[in-house]
Amino acid sequence: MATLLDTLNEKDRFANSIGARLVEIREGYARAELVVEERHLNGAGLCQGGVMYTLADLAFAGVANCHGILSLGISNTITFIKPGKLGDHIIAECTEQVNHHKLPYCDVRVTNQDGDILAMMTGLAYRLKKEYPFDTLM
Repeated sequence: MATLLDTLNEKDRFANSIGARLVEIREGYARAELVVEERHLNGAGLCQGGVMYTLADLAFAGVANCHGILSLGISNTITFIKPGKLGDHIIAECTEQVNHHKLPYCDVRVTNQDGDILAMMTGLAYRLKKEYPFDTLM
């Protein structure tokens, strides 16, 4: 049985390559996680912003596609609030704000293991006229 969670974890090669994993998808909600490793650090020794963006985008993909219609991000805005550090367990939680038939809109909150907000992202997707088949979300 194919789940959306397994499909996105397997087919998003870039997110997979940095260790980002979807751990939960429900209708209108998704959660992705990763632990900050040496390979995720920028020149200042902090978590590279692109790592947090990729994690947020993975959670966004879970929500945008949870209705079974192929949806691709067309506009995302991320604001970095606090840096992630080596060893941090980073969590991206995405919630659907508008389930529009063409342009779904979501908010993503990126936090660490202590609940500190590291970044906030908004995401707008475009729903193609193509089914994105899966048997269950998880």
